[in-house]
Amino acid sequence: MDFTPSIINTKFCTKNSVYYKLFSYEVEKKTSFSRTQVSFLKFFPSKNEDFESLKQELIESISPLDRGADATPEQRERVDQIARRLEAVNKVKEPLKSDLLNGKWELLYTTSQSILQTKRPKILRANGKIYQAINLDTLRAQNMETWPFFNQATANLVPLNAKRVAVKFDAFKVFGLIPIKARGSGRGQLEITYLDEELRISRGNEGNLFILRMVDPTYRVPV
Repeated sequence: MDFTPSIINTKFCTKNSVYYKLFSYEVEKKTSFSRTQVSFLKFFPSKNEDFESLKQELIESISPLDRGADATPEQRERVDQIARRLEAVNKVKEPLKSDLLNGKWELLYTTSQSILQTKRPKILRANGKIYQAINLDTLRAQNMETWPFFNQATANLVPLNAKRVAVKFDAFKVFGLIPIKARGSGRGQLEITYLDEELRISRGNEGNLFILRMVDPTYRVPV
């Protein structure tokens, strides 16, 4: 199960009422090596690759995809490849020890069907913004949907290493008002694979990709 920025997911609410002669011979060898080297470097970027250009390329690739709901398999593959290039040059090696993680993040893109719910009519999906907040000092997280469901979920975080946390949901609110006690199945894991002041890339234990943008670094998860 992934730690998705959805309320456990919209499927939960439904059940309960929600990134690839001798002279001529030597030239041919050098040309072949050069092509191989270029191809290799294309997939494994150098540490000096322009972070801002990569981030801009990623944002531009996901902007028209309705958080991933409108993405074709080819578009999902392209997004994943750009994300992996950013992950490969990630400067924050221990994100769970970085204050950059704290605050409120907006979900820009995901491959999680439990969030996208593309098999449902659009009117029955979470059409407003979706947020995820994390506070390391209290090891708490909160997922928040807006229009039309306004569902919420809070969870405890247990660090497994410097990048990955185990997650246990402990409370839910349907329509932002109706409390629902968490079940034992509300568990998952999340790995932060890229982090800076503006952008976070995470991957869940079910292989889903999440791309989020910081919107409020001062936000605190309710205790």
